[in-house]
Amino acid sequence: MDPVFPRLTHIALHVEDMDACVAFYQYYCDMEICHARNNGQQRIVWLAESGREKDLIFVLMDGGRNLALPDDDYRHFGFAMPSREAVDDLAERANARGELVWPPREEPFPVGYYCGLQDPNGNYVEFSYGQPLGPGAG
Repeated sequence: MDPVFPRLTHIALHVEDMDACVAFYQYYCDMEICHARNNGQQRIVWLAESGREKDLIFVLMDGGRNLALPDDDYRHFGFAMPSREAVDDLAERANARGELVWPPREEPFPVGYYCGLQDPNGNYVEFSYGQPLGPGAG
């Protein structure tokens, strides 16, 4: 019998402001609500990229607290972009909204060209081009 390996299907986050977090991921990541429900007093929303609803989702649950990550903490969610220009455009939009935390920069392979934002709950979110993952894989 071949070994069975687990597959990452979702990341679940407790958030303080559900509506702001849903709007952030819809605006910057083009994620869509693919499921929503209330479990007693708790609101739960599943977000996914179009076509990936059965592949990888973000599960947002209200009742969380905002994070206060230090500037040198690089834990983040990573999203691939189709070009350097797309990274720049997104960074400009985020800067205008006060959500840019890492201006666009180039790092040696495998990091590539990226910028970073902070979602309404304090999570860092990277948008990159040229990594060996996703669109624009180098």
